[in-house]
Amino acid sequence: MTTRSLLLMLVACSPFVVPRPVCAQLAGSKPNIILVITDDQGYPPIGRHGHPWLQTPHLDALHDGSTRFRRFLVAPTCSPTRSAIMTGRHPEKNGITHTILERERMTLKATILPQVLKTVGYRSGIFGKWHLGDEHPYQPDQRGFDETFIHGAGGIGQAYDCSCADAPNNTYTNPVIRHNGRFVQTQGFCTDVFFTAALGWIKQQADARQPFFAYVATNAPHGPFIAPEKNARRFTNLGFGKEQAGFYGMVENIDENLGRLFAKLDEWKLSENTLVIFMSDNGMTGGGSGVPGRELAAGYPFYNAGQKGLKGTTDEGGVRVPCFVRWKGKIKPGNEIDRIAAHIDILPTLAALTGAALPDNQVEGRNLLPLLEGKLEGWEDRFLFTHIGRWPTGADPDQFQDYQFAVRNQRYRYVGPNGPGDKSGPSLFDMDSDPAQTTNILADEPAVAARMHAAYDRYWQEARPLMVNESAPMSPTKPYFVWFDQQKSTVGIPDWKEPLLQ
Repeated sequence: MTTRSLLLMLVACSPFVVPRPVCAQLAGSKPNIILVITDDQGYPPIGRHGHPWLQTPHLDALHDGSTRFRRFLVAPTCSPTRSAIMTGRHPEKNGITHTILERERMTLKATILPQVLKTVGYRSGIFGKWHLGDEHPYQPDQRGFDETFIHGAGGIGQAYDCSCADAPNNTYTNPVIRHNGRFVQTQGFCTDVFFTAALGWIKQQADARQPFFAYVATNAPHGPFIAPEKNARRFTNLGFGKEQAGFYGMVENIDENLGRLFAKLDEWKLSENTLVIFMSDNGMTGGGSGVPGRELAAGYPFYNAGQKGLKGTTDEGGVRVPCFVRWKGKIKPGNEIDRIAAHIDILPTLAALTGAALPDNQVEGRNLLPLLEGKLEGWEDRFLFTHIGRWPTGADPDQFQDYQFAVRNQRYRYVGPNGPGDKSGPSLFDMDSDPAQTTNILADEPAVAARMHAAYDRYWQEARPLMVNESAPMSPTKPYFVWFDQQKSTVGIPDWKEPLLQ
């Protein structure tokens, strides 16, 4: 055994780095990595999750061929989750307390996932949504990504009175995309374009025998709810409204693109050396997905998988998402993990998998490799924290500490009131016996609630000094507008050359 191999084994087993006594056999194995994250899809709209009418054959096949985390928890909205994936710690500690108004900018003091992977020889590419800062220092090409193919803001065409804005007048079909710092004009639906770009880059890395991390972050099915015509038509023909047809049409289009991805991985003989993770960034969005308790069309009921809450809430339905992990021949297909896991666990898991060292004094998440290998013994319980944030710009965050928050451990969800006007106070739910959160048991378990609230108070005190964007002035310009106009007026916006996927 080499000295490096011995060190990797010691790190993988160390209780100081990973709170686990069991060594992971996959540590340091260095596969290629593809992380697909969808926007606002949430847990319910997948056939294998019991959805009664949605058609997702490729997601269903991925479900069957993966180890699945049944209780994978993220943030209630997008930028917070994405920052936690990138840093391995809860969003507030990354300076993220909103999705706009300069409070979506991930602190520049963090060492993020592509930078970690670069230390062990990986090249990283992002395709789709970044949403962690649109000013130059915050862009992914300044933070470790070697290939960037992205839109701005939190969605194609979005623009706010701050730096958070996409290229002007951008659209889901034929979007203008910022490719390695230069805008290009693409042709086709955005999700199709992102997957095509990712596949082209993956093929380049594979041909060069270069280990890679591909971060495929669709902005679908986020609103506006616009799907390719053929995908939307299936639902409008059934009597769905335009927005609902757009939402579910986008989900089925994502499914088609996953089918393309896996077909190419097989064709290029990459499946046996590529770990694929599929997840979403927050709970299912309301509106586009329908209205709870109301049919979308005759015989087509609204479906939320028996959960309480949607995107933007601190209930389980606001933060629970699918997490499928597939690696042919290495990770057991069909296995389900009931232990809670979270966005903060992605970085330490991938660091362990690749043999990369963790950033000093940053990571709160855990290496999930032991769970993926079926080694459950000795896995200690823990607390995960959620806060919606989004208080008014310039307000004192401490005045909002005890509202719109939640604490989760393996058994319980402790949920704070919605605001000063919510006289019901906090609630406690036993998620084992009452996963739909129908019965508040706080009066029966006051000690549990007190322990969870105390843990949350400690977390807040740690996070508060790291909320570095609270006093940030609004940017006087929209960088994507400025860069687009400068390029258009000088060299123009060239057509994107779609890669040949052979």
